[in-house]
Parts: sequence; C-alpha cells; structure tokens
Amino acid sequence: MSTARYDILRVRITAKDAETLRTLLREARPDVGGRPSLGEDGRCSIDAYVPSDQVPALRREGVHLEEVENASAAGRRAQADVGQGDRFAPDDAYPRGLAEKVKD
Repeated sequence: MSTARYDILRVRITAKDAETLRTLLREARPDVGGRPSLGEDGRCSIDAYVPSDQVPALRREGVHLEEVENASAAGRRAQADVGQGDRFAPDDAYPRGLAEKVKD
C-alpha cells in the first residue's frame, strides 16, 4: 500500500500493558478512535489516526503497530461516488452571487 506524504493512516496500537499505552498516548498524542480494549493477557490496544510521517515516532519497546488502512485513500475512494453539480437545481438555473466570470 503506497502512502503519500500527508496521508492519514488508521493504525492499531497494541501495548504490553495499560501503563505503556497511557505513556505512549500522553507523549505522542495521536488522534484515537474509540476506547482501548484489554486482552486476557493484559495487553491493551486502541485504534488511532496518524499522519504517515509520524508513524515511526509511535514505535517503541513494548508497543506493536499494525496498519489497518490508509484513511486518506479510503476518503478519496468515497468522494469518487459523490456527483458533481446540484441535482436539485432547475435546468434553466444560472449561477448567482459575486464572482469573476472567466472564459474556458
């Protein structure tokens, strides 16, 4: 999966224990999605959204990172489904308001 410089990645952060995860979240301050989950073995995990160039800053001892998806690419794919123009405008509608008329 190719990532552009400013793509936002959804990653799953899994730490060996709750204290390690709290420390990582306090220091790195990633945008987390939801609440942490606690495994039976004591490991804690949480999903986070981070710019692709900041992923290396999250890597440290006792922490495993798994890239779930490229959230920016998913957003671009979803935007391709959105039509152009105003489908509710009448056929004889013309633009209104302040603007500069340009020739194509």
